[in-house]
Amino acid sequence: MRAVVQRVTSASVTVGDETAGAIGPGLLVLIGVSREDTPADLKYIAEKVMHLRIFDDENGVMNRSVLDTGGALLAVSQFTLYGDARGGRRPSYFRAAPPEEANALYEQLIAFWRAAGIPVETGRFRTEMQVSLVNDGPVTILLDSEKAF
Repeated sequence: MRAVVQRVTSASVTVGDETAGAIGPGLLVLIGVSREDTPADLKYIAEKVMHLRIFDDENGVMNRSVLDTGGALLAVSQFTLYGDARGGRRPSYFRAAPPEEANALYEQLIAFWRAAGIPVETGRFRTEMQVSLVNDGPVTILLDSEKAF
């Protein structure tokens, strides 16, 4: 499982003319699910995102998590995080999980964060979305559960 985590002052996702999800200060999390992902991958990403200390404390040091700040998450499924462009000019998405499997893990991830008390907004799975954000810092962190074990 891969996640691109961006610290934001605000972020939103729209589908057509409708806002599907929007947050104020918190994290925009783009999530890619692979064919090989297991519950251990999900738990790693879930825990890592909610405990990442990338918000400033009273001394201006990145020492607080989204849990500490009371911020929110905007979770957006993005299979293109598993795009592999090494073999040509058009990426292959072979490593991305099939939609049904990916959606199941994506929904479990969201449920995990909500159970931890974090407000979570989402995009819409398998739709064309427009994501807007104000990256704070900018701070962008790449997470890959494959590199954790």
